[in-house]
Amino acid sequence: MLKAKPRGDRFVPPPKLPPPTPVVDLSPAEMRLAQDLLFFGYREFTSVADKVLEELGLGRAHHRALHFIGRNPGITVSDLLAILRITKQSLARVLNALIDQGYVAQAPGFEDRRLRLLTLTDAGQALEQRLFDAQRDKLVQAWCEAGPQAVEGFQTVMRALMDRGARAYIDGTGPAEDA
Repeated sequence: MLKAKPRGDRFVPPPKLPPPTPVVDLSPAEMRLAQDLLFFGYREFTSVADKVLEELGLGRAHHRALHFIGRNPGITVSDLLAILRITKQSLARVLNALIDQGYVAQAPGFEDRRLRLLTLTDAGQALEQRLFDAQRDKLVQAWCEAGPQAVEGFQTVMRALMDRGARAYIDGTGPAEDA
């Protein structure tokens, strides 16, 4: 298995491989069903967090930032940009709102004072936990309905959908940069 290789303090994703040869033969209708399942599943999964966010005047971009800052305390703005794959301008709007509302704190880097290190405040941790709990409950409900084998199958399919950079992030071998 190829792993991301460190380059200084950054990670370089491994080279892309050619697409795999299909091992399943799904009809167009089955592929459309899979797409529908992803769309509707995502809608339901995000709707429980959307309700909380709406109360606070926040949206999904704020949620994604809270999630990854919470999972990576002290993350740099550039690493968060690599994970979220949004423009600096979009991230600036999101971060400004989260900082202004007291959910995120930023501090200069230890060695490089130009870097901005992001952490959740106590209020940010509480909000991120509230959002996580709502989505966790939705997943637990679905997994209880689907059975224990479904958890492994779900994780396998989701990993297969990710690019190498995202898998490297999940595996703890690097940030989710373009692969």
